[in-house]
Amino acid sequence: MFVGALTLDLLLGDVHSLKEKRGVVRPVIAEVHKRFPAVAVAETGHLDLHRRAEIGIAVVSATAGNCRAVMEQCERLVAGRPEIDLLSARQRIYDDEE
Repeated sequence: MFVGALTLDLLLGDVHSLKEKRGVVRPVIAEVHKRFPAVAVAETGHLDLHRRAEIGIAVVSATAGNCRAVMEQCERLVAGRPEIDLLSARQRIYDDEE
């Protein structure tokens, strides 16, 4: 068993409040979950900053290759949104022997 963890650090576009931030981040999380129903996805950081967001995505799979493929597809999906600039993406894969 392999567990993949993807952390996306995002800069949000024309956002001036935490309420506006929620209006941008929630649809992104919903779209990732809709396109990849087997992954766990949540806002995990920069909770008090209105122009920054961190999204965490977790994948469980039988192979490391499948974990990587799903995480890369999730990253492309989020990075393709015009209202978001992807500042960084970190992928980590853990196996059941760690």
